[in-house]
Amino acid sequence: MANRINVNSMKLVTVKLPEALVEGIDELVRSGMYPSRSAVVRAAVRDLLKSELWQHQPVIR
Repeated sequence: MANRINVNSMKLVTVKLPEALVEGIDELVRSGMYPSRSAVVRAAVRDLLKSELWQHQPVIR
């Protein structure tokens, strides 16, 4: 992935996911699209925040 993340600034978040989602995440890792489950979840959360939260906030000029 092109985005570098400072591991020292990360927080541990524990979540429970349905088995089907975990299997999908594992397939993305196995196919080489992501290096780890954590990378998949980070990308998914970032995309969710981008579409649901960040684009709806007013731009401060």
